[in-house]
Amino acid sequence: MGKYTLQESDFLQISNLELLAKQVVEGFLTGLHKSPYHGFSVEFAEHRQYNHGESTKNIDWKLFARTDKLFVKRFEEETNLRCQLVIDTSGSMYYPIDTMSKIRFSIIAAASLIQLMKKQRDASGISLFNDELWFHSQAKLNVTHQKLLYSKLQSCLAEPKENKGSNIAKTLHYLAEGLHKRSMVIVFSDFFQSDQAAMFEALKHLKYNKHEVILFDVQDKNQELDFIFDNRPYIFKDSETGEELKLHPNAVKEMYYQNYNAYKEAIQIKCMQYKIDYHQAIIGSDFNQVLQTFIMKRN
Repeated sequence: MGKYTLQESDFLQISNLELLAKQVVEGFLTGLHKSPYHGFSVEFAEHRQYNHGESTKNIDWKLFARTDKLFVKRFEEETNLRCQLVIDTSGSMYYPIDTMSKIRFSIIAAASLIQLMKKQRDASGISLFNDELWFHSQAKLNVTHQKLLYSKLQSCLAEPKENKGSNIAKTLHYLAEGLHKRSMVIVFSDFFQSDQAAMFEALKHLKYNKHEVILFDVQDKNQELDFIFDNRPYIFKDSETGEELKLHPNAVKEMYYQNYNAYKEAIQIKCMQYKIDYHQAIIGSDFNQVLQTFIMKRN
């Protein structure tokens, strides 16, 4: 049977998120082993190397017969890393409509990370929020838990609730106190916050409590980054408040660029100050941009 190649339609019509995640990770690992990054210590086996002096009862003797090296079978409690995937499900994340939206990109990327972590015996949990934290699961490794995570992520692909905003500060403060010490926290959001100072305080709280933090600023290139619209008037609707505004894109394009870039630059500066990994995640790109970042950070 030939290798299955993912098409754009697979990402837009998701019937089995877990299967899709497995295919994304398979393609990533195939490329990883052919790339300059293959030197990273990416251990996907269900074994670890035997340490001299420990009990021999869990040595895999069949593997020893094949490799002439001692490896110990890994068990669920032997977790290398606890990772919390935090996803913004506010109204603005469901943009653009009818194509790869920011929420769809984030969900597939998170599901792929769960699959990748499973191969490395890393525990994963998810936190889903809009104007409140509406689902939270601590990081675990067992199969039943992972099935629950995929189910919850799949539910996010339905239509958003009307006029849901985003309170990332409240969510991150809760996680800073509630997560296992020295967890890795990966946030998917477009980071559109009315109170940017409160968001910065929450990020600072995470770092103060010794958590590693990676931010993926999920953005649409055509209309958010490049502000490409036809040369005609539009009615723009705020997906979180419902407020409408009629204007001509060309009349506000320069002002939009200045405000948008200044806002995002302020986030990047704070991340540098707090030693937080900040990355743009362009939804028209593949998911390797996310998986590669995780692998490099983990190592």
